[in-house]
Amino acid sequence: MSWIVLVQLVAGFTILILGAELLVRGASGIAMALGISPLVIGLTVVAFGTSSPELAVSIFSAYEGQAGIALGNVVGSNICNVLLILGLSALAAPLLVSRQIIRLEVPIMIGITLIFLLFAINGVLGRLEGLFLFSGAVFYVAWTVRRSRRESREESEASIPEDGVGSSRLVQVLQILGGLAMLALGSKWLVDGAVTVAQFFGVSDLVIGLTVVAIGTSLPELATSILASLRGQRDIAVGNIVGSNIFNILVVLGLTASVAPFGIPIPKSALTFDLPVMFMATVVCLPIFLTGHRIARWEGGLFFLYYLAYMLFIVLTALEHQAVSFLTHAMVGFVVPLTAITLIVSLWRHFKKRKTRL
Repeated sequence: MSWIVLVQLVAGFTILILGAELLVRGASGIAMALGISPLVIGLTVVAFGTSSPELAVSIFSAYEGQAGIALGNVVGSNICNVLLILGLSALAAPLLVSRQIIRLEVPIMIGITLIFLLFAINGVLGRLEGLFLFSGAVFYVAWTVRRSRRESREESEASIPEDGVGSSRLVQVLQILGGLAMLALGSKWLVDGAVTVAQFFGVSDLVIGLTVVAIGTSLPELATSILASLRGQRDIAVGNIVGSNIFNILVVLGLTASVAPFGIPIPKSALTFDLPVMFMATVVCLPIFLTGHRIARWEGGLFFLYYLAYMLFIVLTALEHQAVSFLTHAMVGFVVPLTAITLIVSLWRHFKKRKTRL
């Protein structure tokens, strides 16, 4: 493997991140001018913008016949979003969680993930299923934006500036177009480099998608959430992750399955391990968000440790290392039960405290 491939990977990652940043800036500016609330911007505009690298990489991978990268990119990104990015964001500063996210968006995220799992059971995500998921994204965005504008119409009308709107709107449109162009170029370089790396090391494109590509395309979410957390913009920090996971399944997988010639094949290894891990990482958000409406530092640390264990498992499995068996028994026999007990106790305390107040 030559150094040119490494340069191609780094350049692809860099262009993807810069393209996503331009897209987010332009789209966020237009959304704010239309009177959309910061939480909804995080759930829709920012989430879609930071998910755009996943979309570009997955569609290009499907056309190149590397469906494993497309699938691994989304599954790995959703796991990375919750365990790594929310974990690091909470470690940087405890995250307060909006009641709207707890009552609406997290259940929606869990429901969408469950629908994807049901579609994947037969071993392929077909075109009709992809169209169904994408139509769900259209409905979700329209419903969310309409609800936000109805709730804050008076504020938005008062906050829209009259001077210089045309010129700033032109800049925002150019940012969006420039961001999309950079995403297209960056995704091509990244996929080409990732395929070369997979062939060199003899690992599957699914593993490359779950690790290198997933982490790389999740960098916009990582930067956005950590910066928002440090700046006290907790709604955007959490809304970005929840919204990104929703968009990854509805838009990225939905569009990719719709345009892929034979849909997206789901390997047995993904069905028995990676998809259940993604679902559990999604479900565990609800009790953690519910207890105290915040993600404490220790909960962020737990998420981060889980992600390290998941990455270690994938790498050891790809290398066929004998330590895989020990790690599996340690996770199933000790770590997972301990976490389950902790979550149950936290929920019991939460409902007991709530009952006492009533």
